[in-house]
Amino acid sequence: MFEYAAVADLLSLAEKYNTSLAQIVLRREAEEYELTEQQVTEKMEQRLTIFADSIKEGLYDDRLSLSGMVGRDAGRIEKMEPVLLGNIAHRALLYALAVSEGNAKMHKIVACPTAGSCGIVPAAVFAVGEAKGADRERYCSAFFTAAGIGNVIARNACVAGAVGGCQAECGTAAAMAAAAVVDILRGTSEQIAQAATLALKNVLGLVCDPVAELVEVPCVKRNGFYAVHALTAAEMAMAGVKSVIPPDEVIAAMYEIGKMMPVALRETSEGGLARTPAARTVQNRLQNQQGH
Repeated sequence: MFEYAAVADLLSLAEKYNTSLAQIVLRREAEEYELTEQQVTEKMEQRLTIFADSIKEGLYDDRLSLSGMVGRDAGRIEKMEPVLLGNIAHRALLYALAVSEGNAKMHKIVACPTAGSCGIVPAAVFAVGEAKGADRERYCSAFFTAAGIGNVIARNACVAGAVGGCQAECGTAAAMAAAAVVDILRGTSEQIAQAATLALKNVLGLVCDPVAELVEVPCVKRNGFYAVHALTAAEMAMAGVKSVIPPDEVIAAMYEIGKMMPVALRETSEGGLARTPAARTVQNRLQNQQGH
């Protein structure tokens, strides 16, 4: 009854049942897994706790990762007063780095949609939610909305860097985050769809080129950039800005771009930043350490 395969389906169902996108996603989860809506909500609340804890633990842990490449940038951002970014954007950047650095140090995170892009959604959602006084129910609604967008992209394109480049990971995460933020702001279903579309279409073509085959460089800092990117998309959508290209066509384009992308730029560490002289130096250092 509540099955959806496209963003257009989500919008149609929300209109048909006169409810939110989050409620359609919640009802579909209950329907698919033969659970009550309360049971599905409780599972989301468990994830909500993990999201919040991953931010706190990432901010608390000032160690470097085992490779030594990442681990203390969140602390640097936390100590500074915002210079150019507003408080919400500054906090989104901070939280995204904290969660992503924590992932590199083996903290418990929610892969949302992937480990490499784990900081974007919780960072944007909690930065805005804290500023707007969101309660747990509002947060759960936002994350259900994000899940719906992620489900559609996973079904019709991909969320893995090895398949579609980082546009599939950070791009999908940014789309999910933008949609969730508009939910926090109580935007309309159409505004939610537009926010996700604006976020995704402006990440198209982003390659996946991890240094030394680790989800650290440039992955961690990309989380910070795209958390703020998601806020930009949400702001535009709330103002009534719309994408000329419909949501589902943007998702299809992302998939096509991913298929055209050379294998060297799809998480193989054989191209892009991963093959720069500095990256090769890091890789050789790590290989020598492992050899000893």
